[in-house]
Order: sequence, then structure tokens, then C-alpha cells
Amino acid sequence: MRRREFITLVGTAAATWSRAAHAQQPAIPVVGLLHGASQEKFAANVAAFKQGLSQTGFIDGKNVTIEYRWANGEYD
Repeated sequence: MRRREFITLVGTAAATWSRAAHAQQPAIPVVGLLHGASQEKFAANVAAFKQGLSQTGFIDGKNVTIEYRWANGEYD
């Protein structure tokens, strides 16, 4: 009887483990901000942008990722 209980236990554990392995985490959206100027000149605008996102429920680093790219006036 112990052998059957052991086989049942191992089979159940394997089935549960395979389901957990296939579960996927939801993807976090990425927002890109690209600007030709420098970051220092537009710090107030970036703060307002982040505030607007947070008012709609998106918080940087929690449920959305914001990636910034600044050209600093170099358009090459």
C-alpha cells in the first residue's frame, strides 16, 4: 500500500510542478521618451509626464517601465 501512495504523491507533485513551470508573468509595458535636447532642460516636463502617468494608475518601476533617451542636441 505504501508504494501506491508514494507513486500517487510523486505523480501529483510532477503535475503541479509542470503547471507552475508553464505559468507566465504578465509583461510590464515599456514607455519610451525620446527627445533631442538635454535632460536638464526638460526636468519639469518629465516630472509632469510621470505625474500624468501616475494619475492613470501607471507607476514607474512598479507596473510600467519608462526608458529615456536624450540626444543633447547631437542629432547624428
